Amino acid sequence: MEELLTVLVIGLSNGLIIALIAIGYTLVYGILELINFAHGDVFMLGTAFTFFALNLIVDGFGQEPDTVMALALTFVALPFVMIATAVVNATIERVAYRPLRNAPRLAPLISAIGMSFVLLNIGLIILGPSQRAVQPVMPKETLLSIGTDRLIGTEHVIVAGVTIPLLLLLRWFVSSTRQGKAMRATAQDREASGLMGIDVNRTISLTFLIAGALAGAAGLVVALYYGQTNFNFGFQFGLLSFTAAVIGGIGNLTGAAFGGIVIGLILALSDRFLEAKWTSVIVFSILILVLIFRPTGLLAEKTSERA
Repeated sequence: MEELLTVLVIGLSNGLIIALIAIGYTLVYGILELINFAHGDVFMLGTAFTFFALNLIVDGFGQEPDTVMALALTFVALPFVMIATAVVNATIERVAYRPLRNAPRLAPLISAIGMSFVLLNIGLIILGPSQRAVQPVMPKETLLSIGTDRLIGTEHVIVAGVTIPLLLLLRWFVSSTRQGKAMRATAQDREASGLMGIDVNRTISLTFLIAGALAGAAGLVVALYYGQTNFNFGFQFGLLSFTAAVIGGIGNLTGAAFGGIVIGLILALSDRFLEAKWTSVIVFSILILVLIFRPTGLLAEKTSERA
């Protein structure tokens, strides 16, 4: 029982991280009906920015910070990484997607794949082909244990403390603010939104900014949680996050978060109780079953057809 609880905590932590990335996929798809394959690589750049920022800060201190200072560094670095990845994502939209806004749908899809390869190679250049160890500033003290099993550590609390407020803030922004309503209107009918006075290009750019910021936050959390970064992180986490978005119902924010948590739990349970080599088989088998029997996703909202 204690082992199962430990696995569930790890699965929830992984799931929250995947959900943060998956929401970036679902935001862009919801407004453009485009799978932004470069999104996972923007997340990878978030881990790289965290790596370089923490090296710079720790070198400036001349010694590794204590627990309180490490927590402060984590939350101070967070907005800078989010801003950097948001700018990268918005630049991708402006350079690679906007000129193809009215082109056949295959053209922006190919452009997205191309941008993914561009960012992948940028990551390879700045990080190198091997894994890079991130400064171990995230404290990993035990907060709750059952017997000899460590149940909850400070790293799990930090992951939840970063991801859950961001997910709730995004949900509030989309549902309650003027710009959020503009995003929902643009997602429903781009042409009608333009006729009603909504600046469609600005709304789409804002969507990419938000998606990029979320990818950066996930990148910082992953870099600190796992203690490493790699140029191939975008492919690994991007594929899992895309799967989570599809399982939950791509275009649905709640569905993306739900799918991320489901994938995180599956990963943790499979790695612990089965051989790790079967984990990907299980995840993508579930994806195939969802696509066959529920292609709109588990939490897809019903939409009325327009005449």
